Amino acid sequence: MPVKLTEEIFTQQLNTKFRVRLEGEGAPEIALELDEVESFPTLTHSRSDMERFSVYFYGPGDFLLPQMTYHLEHEQLGELDIFLVPVVQDARGFRYEAVFSYFKESDE
Repeated sequence: MPVKLTEEIFTQQLNTKFRVRLEGEGAPEIALELDEVESFPTLTHSRSDMERFSVYFYGPGDFLLPQMTYHLEHEQLGELDIFLVPVVQDARGFRYEAVFSYFKESDE
């Protein structure tokens, strides 16, 4: 059964590597490092039963992954399909963001 991708689950995996296997013959395997997990502020008019957060990854500076859904592999979390958006390039490399927003499961 797939892991529920929560803010807590990602926070436990900070500074670990995720592998992106690109399709196509001779396509490289790219390593992304989970760099940050950021909560969205709770607004007075927002629903309290929503989980909202972003995760940020760093990848190599010599290879840009364009905005799209990628198949990632992680030692603890297994295989994941995540929509990544490049947000900046700096001395560390390209930084990517994935935004999560979904209804929390009921405890009932």
